[in-house]
Amino acid sequence: MNQELKAAKGQCLCGSVKFEIDGEISSFHICYCSRCRHSTGSAHASNMFTKPESVSWLSGEEFIQRFELESAKSWAKQFCKVCGSGVPYLNRSGTFLVVPAGSLDDNINIKPDDRIFCEDRSAWVEGIQNSPEFPALPDKF
Repeated sequence: MNQELKAAKGQCLCGSVKFEIDGEISSFHICYCSRCRHSTGSAHASNMFTKPESVSWLSGEEFIQRFELESAKSWAKQFCKVCGSGVPYLNRSGTFLVVPAGSLDDNINIKPDDRIFCEDRSAWVEGIQNSPEFPALPDKF
């Protein structure tokens, strides 16, 4: 893939943590593994991978909490202590930066390379593209 993000701004949900990504994206994975599903509370994680020096923290570094799953060889995540939103983090060995794609403010023009751990995918994900679409919360919520 090797596409580049140029000064792409991002933040947590509450805005306490703000950052900028400026660098080459080596890969972009949609991950259905059980760890990513449980971590996000959703069908998958959407993670971009880049060099550690690609992130500039603009504000709120003091609000970042790190979690490493002891039973996993390399799984980790960082999140805002105020709102719980995922923010970029270094892998355990410090060799690459993982950027949760949904934390970026800008409408980036980079498509995922692949979907991984598809055998762990939840059954309810199948057919999701055929679900009705609404521009906002439907009236019959």
